[in-house]
Amino acid sequence: MGSNRDITLDRTNTKEHYPLSVVQDRHELSKGLSVVFLPVNTKLGYAVQTATDLNIEFTAEAAVWKLEDYDDDVEKWFVGTGGIEGKPGLRTVGNWFKIAKFGGSYKIVYCPSVCKSCRVTCKDVGVFEDEDGKKRLALSDDAMIVKFMKAS
Repeated sequence: MGSNRDITLDRTNTKEHYPLSVVQDRHELSKGLSVVFLPVNTKLGYAVQTATDLNIEFTAEAAVWKLEDYDDDVEKWFVGTGGIEGKPGLRTVGNWFKIAKFGGSYKIVYCPSVCKSCRVTCKDVGVFEDEDGKKRLALSDDAMIVKFMKAS
């Protein structure tokens, strides 16, 4: 997925109890981690769906993506793990993303509609390089272009 780099997990917080963050792999030849897209409406099936709320889960780790707490130091919402699959509503609004067409490609967007009473900031998921050189997924004005490959 995206920028010739695959997506994987990494510890970006030194505290052990923090969930892992979603990052671009530092190694260009890495295959990254497989994900599954779990739409809010399971009747749609599990193929890549656009413009619908879905959870994104690293399959081998059973790690559902979610927004981490807002980072005041860099003024970013980062994408981490520790989300809950399904259960749309106020308590899980940070677990829902969408895939959107972006020219001839795709991008991931945070703009959940699963909670009608929730106020959310709609933004693209992009890449933020932190001071350690880790390329963390974060809400951004610059979309990360993604490419889907069938898992082998």
